[in-house]
Amino acid sequence: MPRYPHVLFDLDGTLIDSAPAILASYREAFAAAGREAVMPIDAGIVGPPLLETLQMLAGTRDAGVIEALAAHFKASYDTRGYRETAAYEGVGEMLARLVGAGCRLSIATNKRLHPTQLILAHLGWAAHFDAVYALDLFEPRLPHKAAMIARLLQDRGIAREQAVYVGDRSEDGESADANGLPFLAATWGYGSLAAHELAPHWRAVATPAALADAILAPSAT
Repeated sequence: MPRYPHVLFDLDGTLIDSAPAILASYREAFAAAGREAVMPIDAGIVGPPLLETLQMLAGTRDAGVIEALAAHFKASYDTRGYRETAAYEGVGEMLARLVGAGCRLSIATNKRLHPTQLILAHLGWAAHFDAVYALDLFEPRLPHKAAMIARLLQDRGIAREQAVYVGDRSEDGESADANGLPFLAATWGYGSLAAHELAPHWRAVATPAALADAILAPSAT
């Protein structure tokens, strides 16, 4: 049996390089709204949920402003932007290898559900995943990633000792910790954690192939 029969994945920066498309759509949103961002629209902003990022970029929490920007972003990203998403080299092979070895895969992402599903279908990965969870999957919207992971584990009846979370940011590791899951840090993405940012109990993996090796290693028990 694999060390971790259930593998929960972050999406952006872990499985896919979505930064160029996301950033282009943020820029289009601000241009369409006739507003200037108060900070650079660069790869450092990719990762948090859409509305949180827009509030940060716009420098305001005004509902009317944020709703307008969100509508412009969705009009760009959900129609053409998502098609520019690229898989990191070796990820497709890694996912197929895990599924072939009997692992059950899930997505737990801050990305909205609709573009997540579009991207998985676009890359031919939809059949690999038993569950796809996003903050906006439920009403009311889930408050954060830790709550999303908790809900996924509960809904799917997944025992914590049989699962692992894979991501590329400190938020991912902290969300895994909050749920008692081990965390594997993918260091090939744009949210890559430096060695000094890793908690002692987190494990860094440098390639998708190394990630599969870590997941499929026989359990010590």
